[in-house]
Amino acid sequence: MTQQKAFSPEQLRRAILDLLAELPPGKSISPTEAARRLLGSDERQWSRLMKPLRAVAIEMAHNGEIVILRKNKPADPAAFRGVYRLALPGAGNSPASETA
Repeated sequence: MTQQKAFSPEQLRRAILDLLAELPPGKSISPTEAARRLLGSDERQWSRLMKPLRAVAIEMAHNGEIVILRKNKPADPAAFRGVYRLALPGAGNSPASETA
């Protein structure tokens, strides 16, 4: 039996931010990319990180570190459902409540 490696919220946060930093401005990532970076391509392994990654992404979005996107538009971190992507704020990704 394979032992599941545990990751701290800070490690998950760092994986998200590192991936976003590697992209051109305005581009986004799937949270699965962060999970795969940490645990490799075996879906049985990385899929276990999806709930913890979602929780970290929500916290990061509330703190203004990232934006959660649904259908390429900013989503409310407290109320989104389904498939989502993560992006850095700016380049049209800021939630309407944060724009001047």
